[in-house]
Amino acid sequence: MNIAPTLNVYGQPLVPCSFDPLTGFFRDGCCNTGVDDAGSHLVCAVVSDAFLQFSLSKGNDLITPRPEYGFPGLCAGDQWCLCVNRWIEAMEMHCAPQIKLESTHFNVLEKISLEVLETYSFAQ
Repeated sequence: MNIAPTLNVYGQPLVPCSFDPLTGFFRDGCCNTGVDDAGSHLVCAVVSDAFLQFSLSKGNDLITPRPEYGFPGLCAGDQWCLCVNRWIEAMEMHCAPQIKLESTHFNVLEKISLEVLETYSFAQ
């Protein structure tokens, strides 16, 4: 049985987002998704201080380490798979982090156009 590769927003195989810190709903380094991923952790973001503070204000503390969950806490510049709806909220509040498009899951295109995504593309 052939299993098709997960694709990014360009229709190419999904490139890992981050192994340090280890991200992804499945903690596989990629912004993969599945039926249990209610938050749709699809956007590979390069988090900023503004976004981290925004997320904290929404009740999702991504800054504080949680060793019991193997979570080191994030700092500006870390790459992390974000929930698509949280990224949209941040965009509407003018604090959305930049995105690594080659590592962002193609299902994001159901909610955000490629044109919008490209305006937030992280230039290395």
